[in-house]
Amino acid sequence: MTGQLSDGGPDYWRDPITLPDAIDPAASADLNSELVNAANYLPTLCWIAYADGSIFWYNKRWHDYCGTTAAEMAGWGWQSVHDPLQLPIVLEKWTEAIRLGEPFEMTFPLRGSDGIFRPFLTRIVPIRDASNAIVRWFGVNTEVGAQVRAERALEASEAKYDVLTDAMPQMVWSTPPDGLTDYYNARWYDFTGVSPGSTDGEGWNTVFHPDDQAYAWERWQHSITTGEDYEIEYRLRHHTGGYRWVLGRGLPVRDEAGVITRWIGTCTDIDETKRIAQQNELLSRELSHRIGNIFAVVSGLISLTASRDAASRPALSDLLGRVSALSRAHRHARLSSSRREGAIEGSMRGLLSNLFSPYSAAGEERVTISGDDVVLDDRGSTPIAMVFHELATNSAKYGALSIANGRVNVTIARKDGKVNVAWTEFGGPVVTGSPLREGFGTELADLSIRRQLGGTITKDWDPAGLKVAIAIDEARLHRD
Repeated sequence: MTGQLSDGGPDYWRDPITLPDAIDPAASADLNSELVNAANYLPTLCWIAYADGSIFWYNKRWHDYCGTTAAEMAGWGWQSVHDPLQLPIVLEKWTEAIRLGEPFEMTFPLRGSDGIFRPFLTRIVPIRDASNAIVRWFGVNTEVGAQVRAERALEASEAKYDVLTDAMPQMVWSTPPDGLTDYYNARWYDFTGVSPGSTDGEGWNTVFHPDDQAYAWERWQHSITTGEDYEIEYRLRHHTGGYRWVLGRGLPVRDEAGVITRWIGTCTDIDETKRIAQQNELLSRELSHRIGNIFAVVSGLISLTASRDAASRPALSDLLGRVSALSRAHRHARLSSSRREGAIEGSMRGLLSNLFSPYSAAGEERVTISGDDVVLDDRGSTPIAMVFHELATNSAKYGALSIANGRVNVTIARKDGKVNVAWTEFGGPVVTGSPLREGFGTELADLSIRRQLGGTITKDWDPAGLKVAIAIDEARLHRD
């Protein structure tokens, strides 16, 4: 992801924070102590820097994510967890913000302890003293990627965070264990434009988009009941009267006995990111539609050629079946990705059921599928579709599916990161041994399993019926 400053959106977070006159600058050490204690309980990565931009403190959540130590990150050590390709842009924009003394916003990737870079929306505001001089910078990093991960439960404690949360460049809220909100920071009121106290209790739902209110309430009640982390995307009414997409997150604070004593949450404006994702989804649908049209044209050309050339009809019929299998795999992957925004996961059992539907007889399934289900996306769907199309086609020509009473069982088992699929034919003609030579279909199946998916495929020409065993690393079946 290319880092860039935001070109629009709300400016409620851009106003610099000035410490109250009642706070003596000489007491900054005590203030920082309170900020640090409270910030450790926020469900986001945050940090504090000196006026020159040198970072001297990170909260625990930063080190948990990056796998770093305070010594490694001190000063400008944070550069080590940035994408080297994006780091020059980050440095340029950050140093410019320090020079001008202006708030800073940018999206760029950060490397986690697992070595994977994920995009983070970073927002930074200056904290000024009574003389308007910048004494600190306060920043937060919020993950905004397709794939959203659950955060760890917060350590037990109640935080006093009035000064901190009003200084934070995002909305913060808190509730007792019953989930009835009793606190919002100033950013919430700046964003929504509602009067203080008007959204306390259950009132928060009134500023949600009408179409999102029921689902948001259901998700929140589920978290209150189960103690699970709260995470949801919804449209929140802006003070201008329009609605903007927001990512809401909440985590429980537990005591030493594990009992929830409070909920602390944040609301992050993701409207621009959301709209870009929606535009990409529209483009993806259009591309998928055009690919489907290409499959239809190719199938039509093959059928037309076969109708005019009897000699090539058997070979063209096989080719038409393979093109049809590819088309089914494409439609399955596309439909799976459209079930909910951001999802790319489909079902192996769903794909196989689709492929085997032509072999049903009078409403009776001749190919049964049992066992576990496995995640598939476009990476895994195509080779799996080709393999089982060839197995079903050969069975219909020579094996169990070639006679009325023949049947096939397909069993899927997941274990230790492996997916094992067993194809067993029975009730068909007696198998007299392996074929004298392998056809193109067999070569295609082997190519799909061994080369595309890095798996293994073995065949047992049992007299009672062909048995095929396929083993694949589960991670090879999807892109994540």
